[in-house]
Amino acid sequence: MDVRLREVRDGDLPLFFVWMSDPESVRTAAFTSEDPADRHAFDAHWARVLADPSVVMRTVLADGAVAGSAGVYGAPGDRQVTYWIDRARWGHGLATAALGALLDAVAERPLYARAAADNEGSRRVLEKCGFTVTGTDRGYAHARGEETDELLFTLPG
Repeated sequence: MDVRLREVRDGDLPLFFVWMSDPESVRTAAFTSEDPADRHAFDAHWARVLADPSVVMRTVLADGAVAGSAGVYGAPGDRQVTYWIDRARWGHGLATAALGALLDAVAERPLYARAAADNEGSRRVLEKCGFTVTGTDRGYAHARGEETDELLFTLPG
């Protein structure tokens, strides 16, 4: 599979909305927006993301087709990675390839990540890309409607 990253285009956002409001995907991610089905809030969020020059956000292409997003955001010294892949493509190494491509494109280190403690898929992706678990946290996960354990990851400089 050929995995590439490119700038996010307006035409990508309807796909992102479908994927980011999929109930199973949202439950797995756990720490999502308050209401993933709220299109107005989604559009407002993405407008802010795409207008922020400190955010590096890319569309993930798999064999030329839009398959997800990956990015780096946050204040200097606390830069976080994020990624979201179409659930239909889970389990095929796409998230690992996409995050690897993002890390090749963004030289900043250290980088940080967070994942629900029971999200084994994200844990494997992060560890394959060189992140290590450096802590734990617990917070309210809107997607689950409850406090949820979280793993904190670091990719050192």
